[in-house]
Amino acid sequence: MTQQERRIYLIEKLLKEQPKYREIEIPQSEQEQKMLLRSLMNVRMPYPIGEDFLTVQDEYLQEETTRKGVTDLSDLQPVQDGLYLWQGDITTLKCGAIVNAANSQMLGCFCPCHGCIDNAIHTYAGVQLRLKCAEIMAKQGHEEPTGQAKLTPAFNLPCDSILHTVGPIIHGGVTEKDRELLAACYRSCLELVQENGIKSVAFCCISTGEFHFPNAQAASIAVDTVRQYKGNTEVIFNVFKDTDYKIYRNLLG
Repeated sequence: MTQQERRIYLIEKLLKEQPKYREIEIPQSEQEQKMLLRSLMNVRMPYPIGEDFLTVQDEYLQEETTRKGVTDLSDLQPVQDGLYLWQGDITTLKCGAIVNAANSQMLGCFCPCHGCIDNAIHTYAGVQLRLKCAEIMAKQGHEEPTGQAKLTPAFNLPCDSILHTVGPIIHGGVTEKDRELLAACYRSCLELVQENGIKSVAFCCISTGEFHFPNAQAASIAVDTVRQYKGNTEVIFNVFKDTDYKIYRNLLG
């Protein structure tokens, strides 16, 4: 199958799952097809799905990531001993684990084509990730507390694992409790990495997007906590915006 044939196959399968979607016409343009497929994946509840779908989906997502270009940790230069700063799409980074800024449901972002990192990670990992997260949360029996973390496979991403952590949501000014909870996110992830023998981890800018933690304060907490708890783990600070790159560059020297 070509990449277009895979994409149309996946769209048709997802449209047929829900009667309310069956009248939707598949657009002609490649970009509109990609947006429709992503939207359908984003809103799909964690229902079981057939192996035929997963086979085609996996081939499609892995090819999409290859086309975007994969960055290997071994190709990066540390800015300090065991510490890296990298600006780019975290879903294309090949390392031990990446960190997802999750919400307390831990099921990913259900808003179609939303720009948050949670949406991107679930989109390019594939529907298996939401199924795995749902399994973990069903066993837990309650929402994920702020400052803790969970480990899952990465499925179709080039990294080996994903760490999901829920950062503090800022309402008004930042409190000491908010700062403690954000530090706990980094500490919890590092503890999980070390417990599972993972050699490297890439942190996104936890809580600085939809959760409104001020970027400079969040970066300072991230760097201080990582320096204190990283041990022998190689840590990549992943940023997407130029503003965050400058902040981390100043902090790391």
